[in-house]
Amino acid sequence: MAEEFIRYKDFPLVRNGKMIYYGNMSDEFVANINIVSSHEENGIDIADKLKVVLMRTDPNIDAQDMVVKTSDRESLYDALDIAYIWLKRSE
Repeated sequence: MAEEFIRYKDFPLVRNGKMIYYGNMSDEFVANINIVSSHEENGIDIADKLKVVLMRTDPNIDAQDMVVKTSDRESLYDALDIAYIWLKRSE
């Protein structure tokens, strides 16, 4: 049986430690969100500095050519918002 992932605005969202992958790996592009720093608020870790990277999923291209766009954001919502826009534009 295929594993189901959490979805946000039509794209799968997978977290592995401080890395969040957003998008379908079978598509041409996927967004990689790296949580650079966070702070604790009421016992919950809140991301306050994130690096968003739009990257190609083709395993046959050079690592330098994989990165298409980058952006720094100050909240997870803003990071997901820009990643969603990039993914929708690339469809």
